[in-house]
Amino acid sequence: MAQSKDFYAVLGVSASASQDEIKKQYRKLAKKFHPDANQGEAKAAERFKEISEAYTVLGDEAKRKQYDEMRRLGAFSGFGGGGPARRGPSPGASRDAAGGIHFEDFDIGGLGGLGEMFASMFGGGARQGGASRSRQAERGQSVEVSLEVPFRVAALGGKVPVTLEVNEECPTCHGSGAAPGASFKICPECSGRGVVSFGQGGFAVNRPCPMCLGRGQIPTERCPTCNGAGETRARRTVNITVPPGTDTGTRVRLSGQGGKGQNGGPPGDLLITFQVAPDRFFGREGLDVIAHVPLNIAQATLGSKVRLKTLGGKWVKITIPKGTPSGKRFRVRGQGIEKDGEHGDMIVEVSIVVPETLSPEQEEMLKQFAASGGLKY
Repeated sequence: MAQSKDFYAVLGVSASASQDEIKKQYRKLAKKFHPDANQGEAKAAERFKEISEAYTVLGDEAKRKQYDEMRRLGAFSGFGGGGPARRGPSPGASRDAAGGIHFEDFDIGGLGGLGEMFASMFGGGARQGGASRSRQAERGQSVEVSLEVPFRVAALGGKVPVTLEVNEECPTCHGSGAAPGASFKICPECSGRGVVSFGQGGFAVNRPCPMCLGRGQIPTERCPTCNGAGETRARRTVNITVPPGTDTGTRVRLSGQGGKGQNGGPPGDLLITFQVAPDRFFGREGLDVIAHVPLNIAQATLGSKVRLKTLGGKWVKITIPKGTPSGKRFRVRGQGIEKDGEHGDMIVEVSIVVPETLSPEQEEMLKQFAASGGLKY
């Protein structure tokens, strides 16, 4: 039996490739084999279809996970998959007139119907030949960004603006892909169905038509703004609430703040990963805030009082005892980071700073001090 297409092989990437690597490779191949750049070349058009088929699944993180899981479970065994081969369609699976198996009712040994999973993966469509298919509502893209926030905002909480690039409905064609005044004709690639079928061994898999993008029709003239895609990249500024006690690696999900949904679908989510910028004065250990305070030799030797401001802006006075060594720590209770009902402290860590130059008078006084036993070598 014929082997199935390996989507990773079609794009020329490894199964461990990152989403960015897959996206870059798809753009490279799509540009090379796009029908507009290869007029009349059937092989290029077929290659473009294969690339689009692969990216429809691998380019979407959720669909890719489902695809990888099905490969792991052996759903494509005997057709290029990785598990024990099956000798026929699973109970409940249906065949079309050409003998291809449709995924809508597919079942694998006790795992239940997988039609919903495959429909979301491959954009399953009408099984009746030539039947018109309305465009399905699609959830908008989820957007992931890494956001650097100031140390004090991360510790105390606050708001930080972030500018995102998301897909939005084209303002010129309002999603139709047509230039103003253009008419539409039936898509010759899918005959108006909006989906095309391709063989996955003995399976028949439907996916949105790459020529009409699932619309079932194409414009006589493409929209000059979006080149027929129906959507454009847009920049949008969102104010992000940073929770108190945020640390590097903390993630938050903002529902509905991602890309706009298609055909009435809900918008995607915004996933934020915080990176905390270092502060010139404060450091952090858990919920404790570390304040580094330099002392000169006289302050450390004779003792002194140091006045400094806490993370929250309160002034406190620290008494430095005589003979304080470098690295000594002093704790100020309750002046650290508050999170989930717990409150850290502020820890003042002193360091002795030696002057790089001395005046002749200072040098002479230091020598006398050393000679008297004040300094030991």
